[in-house]
Amino acid sequence: MTPTTSPADATETRPGRSAAAGPRLFLLRSGALGGALIRACRPRQWLKNLLVFAAPATAGVLGDPRTLLLCAAAFALFCVAASGTYLLNDVRDVHRDREHPRKRRRPVASGDLPIPFAVVTGVLFVVAAPLASLALGNWRLTLLFTGYVLLTLAYTHYLKDIVICDLVAVAACHVLRAMAGGIAAGVELTSWFVIVVSLAALLVVVGKREAELRTAAGNTATDTAETPSAAPTRAALLGYTHGYLSHMRVMASGAMVVTYCLWALEQGGGPQSVFHAASIVPFIMFVLRYNLLVDRGAGEEPEEIALRDRPLQLVLVALVLLVGLGIYL
Repeated sequence: MTPTTSPADATETRPGRSAAAGPRLFLLRSGALGGALIRACRPRQWLKNLLVFAAPATAGVLGDPRTLLLCAAAFALFCVAASGTYLLNDVRDVHRDREHPRKRRRPVASGDLPIPFAVVTGVLFVVAAPLASLALGNWRLTLLFTGYVLLTLAYTHYLKDIVICDLVAVAACHVLRAMAGGIAAGVELTSWFVIVVSLAALLVVVGKREAELRTAAGNTATDTAETPSAAPTRAALLGYTHGYLSHMRVMASGAMVVTYCLWALEQGGGPQSVFHAASIVPFIMFVLRYNLLVDRGAGEEPEEIALRDRPLQLVLVALVLLVGLGIYL
């Protein structure tokens, strides 16, 4: 007779198989959760945090190792703080994001990242950044990080739904990034620098809203009677028009170009002044190219423009090169 083996006996003869399945499944789940968390932190948007190097670079002190280290630390802390606000923002907007053609693929909206885990991690990140800044020994920098966190939380829970206030809040976050670099390096922030950065931040934010409004209008146009129109993922979009946002973009662009030209032409005599004056050309080309891309509907993700548009990258390299020669020559 052929001996029979029950399922229980088979399990007992191969104990290592079931014992190894548990840890393997745990590692797979942990890896998937970690990948979803990284995607939810939006590493591509960390490019905005490079603004912390702007003030020390224009002041000509970025070559100092200590200054570079302090700016790198500020950059890392902004990445942590911004990631925390992204997580909390995605939790708040989870229902709206699920109705958006692109945002529904975000980890929180798609369900890849559990909401409780996102909330806990987001709170830890936004608390850790100001506390960690204390180690840099600069109370002004700690105060700035605290203000940045409070502003982003106010934007997430309230300001993002108020017309115009949402634009100012996001632009102010960019300005705080640029100011943090100057504070960390002990560099005086000139009025020229603050004005140009503020106008540039406003230009980017307005272009983003304009592209979002265009996307929302396109989604509404494709809705049918069987598929009711979904509400925009940003309530503030209901208060904007294409004409208004376009006028704001033109206003910010014009004011920024004029301010930059005045700065570049008032940098004193000497050979370096030639480079400052020459930098006006790529600066204007940069502004014109960005506005063209926004008109084409590519402004909803500004970091994607910076990473993919080659002409924009080329004029930016030329701008940085000329300004750098004018400052460090």
